[in-house]
Amino acid sequence: MQDLTKGSIPQHLLRMAAPIAIGMLFQMLYVLIDLYFVARLGDTAVAGVGAAGNVQFIVMALTQVLGVGTMALIAHAVGRKDQADANLVFNQSLLIAAACALLTLAGGYFAADHYIGLLAADAQTTAAGLDYLHAFLPGMALQFAMVSMGSALRGTGIAKPTMVIQVLTVVINALLAPVLIAGWGTGVAFGVAGAGWASSIAVAAGVAMSAWYFLRLEHYVGFDLRLLRPRLAVWKRIFAIGLPPGGEFALMFVYMGVMYWLIRHFGAAAQAGFGIGSRVMQAIFLPAMAIAFATAPVAGQNVGAGLGERVRSTFHAAVGISAVIMFGLTLFCQWQPQLLIRLFTQEPAVIDVAAGFLLVISWNFVASGLIFSASGMFQALGNTLPGLFSTATRLVTFVLPALWLSRQPGFELRQLWWLSVTTMTLQAALCWFLVQREFRRRLSRLVPRAAAGDSAPA
Repeated sequence: MQDLTKGSIPQHLLRMAAPIAIGMLFQMLYVLIDLYFVARLGDTAVAGVGAAGNVQFIVMALTQVLGVGTMALIAHAVGRKDQADANLVFNQSLLIAAACALLTLAGGYFAADHYIGLLAADAQTTAAGLDYLHAFLPGMALQFAMVSMGSALRGTGIAKPTMVIQVLTVVINALLAPVLIAGWGTGVAFGVAGAGWASSIAVAAGVAMSAWYFLRLEHYVGFDLRLLRPRLAVWKRIFAIGLPPGGEFALMFVYMGVMYWLIRHFGAAAQAGFGIGSRVMQAIFLPAMAIAFATAPVAGQNVGAGLGERVRSTFHAAVGISAVIMFGLTLFCQWQPQLLIRLFTQEPAVIDVAAGFLLVISWNFVASGLIFSASGMFQALGNTLPGLFSTATRLVTFVLPALWLSRQPGFELRQLWWLSVTTMTLQAALCWFLVQREFRRRLSRLVPRAAAGDSAPA
């Protein structure tokens, strides 16, 4: 366990963000490695995997519910020195992970045909999307267990073990991808289905390694059979904090689905270009997301300890660090966006769409960093509804104008990109206002643990 209630806040943020960023980068490599080999199969394969990969937003929404709730409650417990509650939350989180895994498998296999058929541009794209999704669903289901264990460690101020495990799983995925997708060494190529199976096997290995770590090396929280019976009161606490962030990712799923639906008439090359561009953008977002992931436990432990000024300082430091990083990445994308796209495809039409997307969308990178930092702060404060509200507001301000634009003569993809930039900027301004409102309402009520006594309630 790492005590984050003392010492330099920027140093805590950077110390935690570094392994988180590395782990997230390697996690993103799951998609990028698959994308690299799938791109060799043609535009329809890329478009199909892109459409199927959008299902990941639903899974991410559910993992956010579990991960955010688990991390926040454990961070609060660590801040007030309540190890028993931290251990109870962790074991109940594992039960929720098992239930969500079953739900993912059942819902995914049941609804896959209808969902992919709705978004895909043609029959070939639909077939490719289904092959990939059916193979990757086991991996999606197993992610809940990894998120539960990783979030528990993050709540205690530890990030490095999760990073190491993520790196190892990506190495496994990288080794399996060319074998299963292209048939290297075996002569048996499974195509896009091989991409899904490579990822699923890698995630399964990650779950096994995480479990081993908790059994052998972790001492603050751990598996306890006595605590593995459903405690609905604890589930309610986890869901109260986790459901709004899960709703945010669900709305992102709707946002991406609307994007694919609106551009489907431009053909498979346009969908492939957007799919590559959006995944490169997600990789670019990793530094700001890592800062946000570090913000939540740093501020969360200080909330548990009743140190309001350190909570406020954490937010200001996170926003400043994110702004500097994201501004530099904006300049890079304005300089040569094609450099990143050509790593995955040499198709001129696909490159044009993807590079054009990055050239415009990069103007919202700084705003995105602020939004991510605000999300981490809402998690730390234990009230994640403002984050959901800001995301819902952005969805409304994007979808309605986008539907109107798509019906106008001369409708172009670039119009969608600029609309996205505008709505993201508005969301950033709203997030700043909502964070300041939460500070006024909550920080004044915090009582430092030293003044209240170690036995004071949270």
